[in-house]
Amino acid sequence: MLVSKKPLSLIAFAISFSLLTSGCSKQQEVENSNAEVSVSDTSDMSVSNPFFNEWDTPFGAPPFGQIQTKHFMPAFEKAMQQHKAQIDTIANDDSLPNFDNTLAQMELSGSELSKVARVFFNLTNTESNEELQALQRTLSPKMTRHSNEILMNTALFERVKAVYETRNQTEMTAEQLRLTERIYDDFVRAGANLTGENKARLAEINEQISGLTTQFGQNMLNDARAFTLELSESDLAGLPQTLINAASAQAKSRGLDDKYVITLNRSSVEPFLKFSERRDLRKKAFEGWAKRGDNDNEFDNKNIIKDIVKLRAERAQLLGYEHHSDYVLSDAMARSPEAAMDLLLKVWEPAVEKAEQEKQWIQELMAAEGADYELEPWDWRYYAEKVRKQRFDLDDGEVTQYFELNNMIEAQFYVAKQLFGLSFEERTDIPLYNPVVRVWEVKDEKNNAIGLFFGDYYARETKRSGAWMSSFRMQQKLAGDIKPLILNNMNLNKPAEGEPTLMSYGDAVTLFHEFGHALHGLLSNVTYPSLSGTNVPRDWVEFPAQIYEHFIAQPEMLKQFARHYQTNEPMPDSLIKRIKDASTFNQGFATVEYTASALVDMAYHRMTSVDDLDVRAFEDKVLSEYGKPSEIIMRHRSTHFSHIFAGGYSSAYYAYMWSEILDADGFDAFIEANNIFDKETSQRLYDFVFSRGDTLNYLDAYVGFRGREPSTDALLRNRGLSD
Repeated sequence: MLVSKKPLSLIAFAISFSLLTSGCSKQQEVENSNAEVSVSDTSDMSVSNPFFNEWDTPFGAPPFGQIQTKHFMPAFEKAMQQHKAQIDTIANDDSLPNFDNTLAQMELSGSELSKVARVFFNLTNTESNEELQALQRTLSPKMTRHSNEILMNTALFERVKAVYETRNQTEMTAEQLRLTERIYDDFVRAGANLTGENKARLAEINEQISGLTTQFGQNMLNDARAFTLELSESDLAGLPQTLINAASAQAKSRGLDDKYVITLNRSSVEPFLKFSERRDLRKKAFEGWAKRGDNDNEFDNKNIIKDIVKLRAERAQLLGYEHHSDYVLSDAMARSPEAAMDLLLKVWEPAVEKAEQEKQWIQELMAAEGADYELEPWDWRYYAEKVRKQRFDLDDGEVTQYFELNNMIEAQFYVAKQLFGLSFEERTDIPLYNPVVRVWEVKDEKNNAIGLFFGDYYARETKRSGAWMSSFRMQQKLAGDIKPLILNNMNLNKPAEGEPTLMSYGDAVTLFHEFGHALHGLLSNVTYPSLSGTNVPRDWVEFPAQIYEHFIAQPEMLKQFARHYQTNEPMPDSLIKRIKDASTFNQGFATVEYTASALVDMAYHRMTSVDDLDVRAFEDKVLSEYGKPSEIIMRHRSTHFSHIFAGGYSSAYYAYMWSEILDADGFDAFIEANNIFDKETSQRLYDFVFSRGDTLNYLDAYVGFRGREPSTDALLRNRGLSD
């Protein structure tokens, strides 16, 4: 997952950064938890505030040891004032508007605000505490208000419009032309053409949505924290030792030395649902997981959802669109809601059919074991794991023994070396916000440094669930040779001291996915920050991440890097074959689970008016109309669907499936070359995808890499959904 949406441009970064509240969570233990001043303290700290000074650190990385919560508000206020002055200078320039004195200057503006915002919003997602959350609730509407004032600045827009209208009569580079068209379009989509009451109302809506999405993300985190499944020794039947060790470590961290704790982090609750023989405890864990944000308590998100959906619909219509989905997708690769829905429905029917076959296998096994109850959602993973072992002789616990975190990190670096000539040197002199974070200097094949890569792999109570990529700085050349500082987050169970960090095969795939996003940021080679790296629509940004997933699944990679954590023996050929044979098992379940969420997302955002909205009833109505099996729920129920209600994926959750068309078809280029590291194919992947940012039309970029337009055949084949 990528945490921030495609920014409107650097001048509109506030909207983008406010969305980072859905993206991450890390633990800045001392600085944040021990801060002693209120979030409203705006006293002068010009000497002690690190945001008011140059950062004398390697690569200009944030000096986390110096940063305290009290520094943020003064830094934000000063940076916003500075940014406003820069924009006013551009807007009030008496000279004839041209690219250099208008768009290039806009790209250079706001750099100080970008610096403080990237640090702050990454920390609120990884080191969250009450003080940071309070500050975030204060800052989000301020940032949106600041962004609105820029995007609705009539004088500024007139200059942008003048450059846009004369773009074909000037000698712009292709990148400058692309930037001109993108920024003009972003202004129009942000309401620059509105007047009077409509413009004021749009600004009000944006500010309200910003506050609501911030509250949604905080509610989700806080509600998940409130749940704990505390186990005794007698409750551990069926659990693999790795999960027992992780649950024990989690309990010890809470002062429960003789207990075991299962949390609602996916890396904790999912394996529990797979292996626990205690059906009553599986039900309790499943319901806690499924009902995050839906417990009718202080952290309930149902009314927030209603308000967000209503405001988004109103905003879209103010801007001349039928509904929010129409607004979002007019600027995406899909181009229309109809195209996105066509894809979702193309996979839905075969996915449901395959899920029914999987259900039949499960029920046959339940009958053989004498189960005297009906299959329920909290049973599916448990019995599916039994069916997998029965039909494919494949036990997830056996597989996990071959996926150790350090080996998988080495594997992801190895692929980057083979494809793009990159090398990674771990640094111990880079400031960190949490001691578990690791940092590597990234070098190209000529041994030139291209940036830093931060890896934050472990779950904490202060950290948002899930996995994602974000950045402390993006690549650009306009303000000099600015090197990216890229961050990957996961939520693996931290083992006891001295124990290895073992991962499921799915976790290893996720690790590669997020590193694909990271490489998209690290390999960016563009001039203008608004076009840099991952600043592209959702249904294109997932392509680099998802094509990277394929490499860990290749037998030669598994033989080299999937090694038993005790013996260091490579994964045997027989196990590799069993993994491959079982690769499409339970894909009916997985596809229904994912597509159900995407269909509900589209349903919310194709509404043209919202008078009343019962979230539970809405989910049931939408999915019953499509015939969803009752034993499978949405992968993300609405009340914890942070992708769409606290992130940049509203009406765009389909993007993972859209990008899967591209990645499945695209990886076939390596297969057809009979070499998963084929140099010519790798070079095209770099030239047209990883290095290009938003400098090229997305279909043209894909055709440049693949030599033709994509086909859905590989997607259906890889999921086992084709005839």
